[in-house]
This record gives sequence, structure tokens and C-alpha cells, in this order.
Amino acid sequence: MSDDVAYPVFRTPDLALALSTARRLMEFGRRPCSQVSVAAQLSSVAEVRRLGERLPGGRFEGYARYDEFDGVPWDEQPVLVIGVDGADLPADPAAYEGRFPVACELRSLPVGSIEDAFTAAIGRNRGEVHWDELYWPDAPEVGLHGESKHAEVTLLCNTLTRDLDEPADEHIVLVHVRSARVGGRQLREPYARWLAEQVGLTVIGPGRLW
Repeated sequence: MSDDVAYPVFRTPDLALALSTARRLMEFGRRPCSQVSVAAQLSSVAEVRRLGERLPGGRFEGYARYDEFDGVPWDEQPVLVIGVDGADLPADPAAYEGRFPVACELRSLPVGSIEDAFTAAIGRNRGEVHWDELYWPDAPEVGLHGESKHAEVTLLCNTLTRDLDEPADEHIVLVHVRSARVGGRQLREPYARWLAEQVGLTVIGPGRLW
């Protein structure tokens, strides 16, 4: 088992610029098997319905308390607890009561298939675009070998964290590398800096484990 650590390498209030920058970094490590996932957190019926129309294939799932439906058969639980596609969201506003925040996700899609539609639809909601199954090459200049398991790029939309719990008025691009800590120091931070430099970027803040 191993963890990844993500370093911010770009931030801007311009989402289109943030997306193009994240794509530039992603393309540096892209492989035929690379994939993309998106997620958003929504806090109103209007926004759930709007994204359902814009992203009909998205999976929408609402909040449920732990053990709230113990003993209730799965097929009798509310559709927002089970999870429902955007095209099948309930019309009755009462179905959303007690279910916020509602998460919207599309997972493990081909690169290029959802990024534009998602960023066009996200609005002021918090969300992320995440690319994985990339490959970071060897970095002989800093004496580090390449990797694939933790070769990832994330674009945070209107938020400071991948938990989507801290709102922001800007968007942040993260580069991920394998975590290797000794004495509290990340030994592979030079690798993150090297990767950013290959596409004209630089690490602009501390790394965070995910």
C-alpha cells in the first residue's frame, strides 16, 4: 500500500485557463489507458436539476445518515440514497428534503469525453476533474525513477480541497506523486517540481496527502 501527495502548481479565477493548464500537464503523462473522472457537490434542488439536464449520464446520490435505513430493503430506499442517473432525477421537490449535499459523479471515462461538458456546467458549485492511469517518466536530473500508480492530475473547481468542503473563488491544478516521507519531509517533492517544470509550471504550495 502507498499514498499519493498532491502539489498545487497553478491557480486562477479563469476556469477555462485552469482546464487548459491541467490538460497540458496531463498530456505529459498520458497513456492509451488513461482515464478521467469528475465529481461535484450540489446544495439546491435547482442546481441538481440543472446538472442533471447538462450531465444526464451523471450519477446523483444524496446524503443519508448512517443506519438511517437499516432493515429497509434496498429497492424500497429513496432513489437519492441508492443513487440515480441525471436523466431519472425525481421531479417531486420533497424527494430532496434532508438529502443535501447531493453528489454528482461520472467515473473512469475516456480522456476528453467529459471535461468540457463538466466545466461548462459546474457554475459556482464545488467540484473536481481528476485524471489517472498516467505515467510520469524518469527524472534523472533529480535522481528519481518514473511511476504510474500515483501519476495523476487534478483540477479543483471553486474549492481548495479534494473533499470539496472548502469553497474558493479560484481553481487549482494539482500534480500527484507517490508519498515518501522521512522525518516528516517528502522525499519526492523534487519530482513534483520537476514534473511541473516540464510544462512551464512550478509548485506553488505544500503538498497534501490523499
